[in-house]
Amino acid sequence: MKSSRFTPLAIALGISITLLSPGFATAEPGESLSVACGTPLTPSDVARIADLSDVTTLGGEGLERLETAVERHHQITTILVSHHDWRGLFSIGLDAVEHDAVMPLQRDPASFADRQWAHSVSYELLRRYLVNIHAEFTGAPTDPAWSNYFSLTHQCGVSPARVAMAGYNAHLTVDLAHAVEASGTQPVDIPDYYKIVDSIAVKGGSIVTETKNEYNADLGPLWRFYFLGEGLDKLAGTSEPSQLLLRAADSGYNTITLANGFALQNPQTRAGTEQEIDSLWHTTDAALGILSQVGGL
Repeated sequence: MKSSRFTPLAIALGISITLLSPGFATAEPGESLSVACGTPLTPSDVARIADLSDVTTLGGEGLERLETAVERHHQITTILVSHHDWRGLFSIGLDAVEHDAVMPLQRDPASFADRQWAHSVSYELLRRYLVNIHAEFTGAPTDPAWSNYFSLTHQCGVSPARVAMAGYNAHLTVDLAHAVEASGTQPVDIPDYYKIVDSIAVKGGSIVTETKNEYNADLGPLWRFYFLGEGLDKLAGTSEPSQLLLRAADSGYNTITLANGFALQNPQTRAGTEQEIDSLWHTTDAALGILSQVGGL
């Protein structure tokens, strides 16, 4: 995919931390495991999700391991969606794109120049989400961007579309960069990287449809904002533009993520890159939150 497909998202906004803090309100400890704005999960549901998301029990390697992880995530999604648990707002879209776009590519021997790398980067991306689901359903700490997402899933007055996009932000801003690093991505892998990322963007329609059908949440406007940069005029005057997002908007969000993944591989640039990734997801989350407010989404 060409970087213009991800023409982001936010030209906007060096937003202060006070705008970000509402997303981090927490639920009661016991409640957080059993219910998130849907019908309560049973204890067996919670235990099953914890088991399915335990990546330490995943065996095999390459395509076999990826297939198992995708199937486990599908089962998790089925449980969450059956209860309309808001923690499924991101999972339902991820499940759709895995089955409709990513896995058909992964199973095709002719899709990638380096199939081993392709299997690895997709697995690492999903693995990071499964690790955070496991933490959420066992009461352990989650990564900051996922803490934000899971926290929002308990705030039933927030737009569910905005909640879902917090998940995509964590997945594509933070986890994808780390997956690029963990899979040992090299410059030769760049064409295959864009092929995988493009498979996510081109299936946006099914993601929007599934989320609407199951959660009655119109993801479309925020999704188009994230990937196409639509609605930037609504953010005018909300703050001074963030130089980080201006750079992302100029070169393409997926390109920034790829560059961050490469920079994470270098010990000399890793710490600074981690700070940049943290700043980017925070600022993006604030932009999505403000657009949700002003657009009534």
